[in-house]
Amino acid sequence: MLDNMLTPFYHAPVPLWALVDAFFLYSFLGWCMECVVIRREKGAWENRGFVKSPFCIIYGFGAMLGYALLRPSSGNYVLLYVVGAAAATAFEYLTALLMLRLFGSFWWDYTNKPFNYKGIICLESTLGWGLISVLLFAFMQNGVFSVVRRLSPQAGMAFAVVLVALYGADFAFSMRRALHAAAHKAAQPAQEKELER
Repeated sequence: MLDNMLTPFYHAPVPLWALVDAFFLYSFLGWCMECVVIRREKGAWENRGFVKSPFCIIYGFGAMLGYALLRPSSGNYVLLYVVGAAAATAFEYLTALLMLRLFGSFWWDYTNKPFNYKGIICLESTLGWGLISVLLFAFMQNGVFSVVRRLSPQAGMAFAVVLVALYGADFAFSMRRALHAAAHKAAQPAQEKELER
C-alpha cells in the first residue's frame, strides 16, 4: 500500500492510501457544498450525508470515477462540460433508483426546480455538474492530491485506515437504521388497512 502505482484516478503514480485519503477529502468537500446549498435554500443547517459523519461519498465516487472516465476529454473544456454534465446527471439518476429500491425514497428533491424529472434530476443541477467537471480538471484534482501528498506515508496510511474503519462502522449503523425505517414505512399501509376492517 506504500508503493506508488499507476492509476486512472490521477495523472501520476500514487500510493493506495493517497487515493483513499483523496476520496474522503472529496466526500467531505461534497458534504460541505451540500450543507451550504441547503442552508441557502431552506434557511437552516442540515446534515446532508447518509451517515452521521461529515461525508457524502457520492462526491468521492463521482470525483474519482469522473476523473478516470473524463480524462480523454480533458483537453477540450467545452466537450468536458457537456460530457461531464451528462455523465453526472446519469450517475445522480441511477443513485436515486438504487435508493428507491433499497429505502423507498431518495434524499433530495428537485420538484420545485424548473425542468425537473420526477424530482430526481433537474436542469439546474445538470448545468452545475458540468461546471464541477471543468473545475475538477482545471484545479480540483491537483489541489486535492497536493494536500494529500503532503502527508508522510505513515500519517497518510494512518488517516486512510482510520477513515475507512470509522466510516465503515458509521455506514453499517446508518444502513441498518435506514432499512429499519423503510421496512416500518412499508408496513404502515398494511397496518392501516387492518385497522379499517
